[in-house]
Amino acid sequence: MTPTSPHRRAIELALTEDADPPLRPLPGEVAAMLSALDAPPRLAAHLRAVHDVAAGLVEQVVAAYPSLVCDAAEVRFGAATHDIGKVRHLAELSEPGSAHEYAGYELLLERGVDPRLARFARDHGATAYDLLTVEDLLVVLADKVWKGRRVPELEDAFTARLCAASGEPPWEAFLRLDGILDALAEHADARLAFQSRHPIQAVSRG
Repeated sequence: MTPTSPHRRAIELALTEDADPPLRPLPGEVAAMLSALDAPPRLAAHLRAVHDVAAGLVEQVVAAYPSLVCDAAEVRFGAATHDIGKVRHLAELSEPGSAHEYAGYELLLERGVDPRLARFARDHGATAYDLLTVEDLLVVLADKVWKGRRVPELEDAFTARLCAASGEPPWEAFLRLDGILDALAEHADARLAFQSRHPIQAVSRG
């Protein structure tokens, strides 16, 4: 596939197009990887949306809970790559499925990504929330709230981590988290519209 092909141009558009509200760009190494893989433009758009939510979420959580031990860079990378396995399982861009999870982990390892960072692709669908790290939980939260979805069991598990770090009572920590998530979910429709503007596969029109 040549750099000037319709598909490659569509990937570039998904990675750079302005959105309202604005979306942060993906980390440079992730954007380059998606281009090199000829990733579906819709996947690139989805990863931008979830990455933006994760970046905002971790910023606000760390500001509210400075005693919480959290690697914000891990969270951003994890959100930016969590669904990269859909490059190998295109059907899961439009249908439910989990084959992309381990496939994404393997793909990242093949491209030299540290297993510590590649794990997000494998584990973002996990539901044993008590076994996940703070960083994992933040990526999973972002992957829900980007489209306005709220998962009580997930939020309760993360609230427990906030309480452990701060000594806050659960009701107080939950109200603080609830406010952060509500604000992020407010723009879910705009993010979904941004994603849907980008095709799974761009085709040449002759």
